[in-house]
Amino acid sequence: MTNEKMIDSPRFSRHPSPVTRHASIVLTGFMGTGKSSVGKIVAQKLAREFVDMDAAMEAREGISIAEIFAAKDEKYFRARETELCRELGARENLVIATGGGALVRTENRACFVDAVVICLEASVDEIVARLRGGDKRPLLARGALRERVLELLHERRDAYAQMEWRVDTNDKTIEQVADQVIALYQRVTNAKA
Repeated sequence: MTNEKMIDSPRFSRHPSPVTRHASIVLTGFMGTGKSSVGKIVAQKLAREFVDMDAAMEAREGISIAEIFAAKDEKYFRARETELCRELGARENLVIATGGGALVRTENRACFVDAVVICLEASVDEIVARLRGGDKRPLLARGALRERVLELLHERRDAYAQMEWRVDTNDKTIEQVADQVIALYQRVTNAKA
């Protein structure tokens, strides 16, 4: 797999709006690929505001993501997530780390049509190693970790394939991935300028 590649996506060709130097950077991808850790570094290096969508949801609800799922259910969580996508999509100059399932919904992806959306990827083995011992991810609570990761990756495969840009995070430090994200973002914005 290459570190970065462009995918011809019908979603992007229907929306020819130019990418500007003020466009937000949206990091998405499966849990454990480093969205939050990488996003913090990218925001720091670019002197931008960082928004971790899961943390923002927890702050709004006053409880953890796991507690939201337990008390109110996933449908409730996904509706609030869509509201947050709309709010963040209307802003510029942010670095946003989505939850792993946030951009599975087409309407949520459409909120970020003016942003540079980068999907962070990792192998199944890498994801399982990174997630091992984590107990706060409600979607991993059912079943064996590897099987649940494979199941969720399969469910989200088509949505992740819609992301125009991607960075492979296997065998890289958070700093290296952040540098790749910044370089990719600069290349995209320079090409559209």
